[in-house]
Amino acid sequence: MEEKQLVSSFCLCARIMPLNLYLCPMQILDGKIASQAVKEKLKSTVAHLVAEGKRPPHLAVIIVGNNGASETYVASKVKNCAEIGFGSTLIRLDNDVPESVLLQQIETLNNDPAIDGILVQLPLPKHISEPKVIETISADKDVDGFHPVSVGKLVQGLPTFVPATPYGIMLMLEYYQISTKGKHAVIIGRSNIVGRPMSILLSSSHAYGNCTVTVCHSHTPNLKEFCLQADILVAALGKPEFVTADMVKPGAIVIDVGITRVADATAAKGFKIKGDVAFEQVAPLTTAITPVPGGVGLMTIAGLLQNTLQAYLNKFN
Repeated sequence: MEEKQLVSSFCLCARIMPLNLYLCPMQILDGKIASQAVKEKLKSTVAHLVAEGKRPPHLAVIIVGNNGASETYVASKVKNCAEIGFGSTLIRLDNDVPESVLLQQIETLNNDPAIDGILVQLPLPKHISEPKVIETISADKDVDGFHPVSVGKLVQGLPTFVPATPYGIMLMLEYYQISTKGKHAVIIGRSNIVGRPMSILLSSSHAYGNCTVTVCHSHTPNLKEFCLQADILVAALGKPEFVTADMVKPGAIVIDVGITRVADATAAKGFKIKGDVAFEQVAPLTTAITPVPGGVGLMTIAGLLQNTLQAYLNKFN
């Protein structure tokens, strides 16, 4: 895989007195470039499998209702499967579908040997239990990495499916060769989708782990003080432009997980996508930062595709 060199985090910062900001050499962690590198490798693997007379990996996606954001995410996943040669199945169910019908559909996919990975697009309507849906998906096909079996293995450091967004972030750190050993990582957000698994991955013993990790949340007092200690700051709370310049340590690496549609009458679609970080004011402070859009979101799909390939390989190994 092509490798990009990251500007050293030991940067020389120049203070700008009127704004009380610090200006550092800064690297944009471009999700388009990093995810394309992952996809090219996957595409090559699939081509090799097909040349050997084997079928390609196959991902099944279930979407319930017609949530605009979910439609966009699902369309992107299907498109990316096609780009690298994966098979994909998209199953649409009405917003008022009974929970039992959704669970039966999942069981059908569980029992289908041609399906390697299953993903149920979240969020779901309120009458459907997300935990029950997640637990119904076979742990062997849990390419979202949310099943209790997957989570348990992750905590124990065993091979497993890692939730796609944290996995994508780790793939990005690897692509840009970001040194994490011995650094203090602060994560804002404790969800099972991002915050908790991210804390495990960054604190684990591997090439892009070995951090000291602090997990902050809505009940954390003095949040700003914790953020200012962060060598690596991961913002995953879902509040547009929550992280501002006065919360970021000069020279920090900032990973923005937030993707929120914010109404904007001047935009062609009537909205703009905002991250959890106020990019324009924070970026000049950083050694490296992910943009929104074009950052972690693209890497999430890369992580999902990588999990799907692993599910396929697990069947035959």
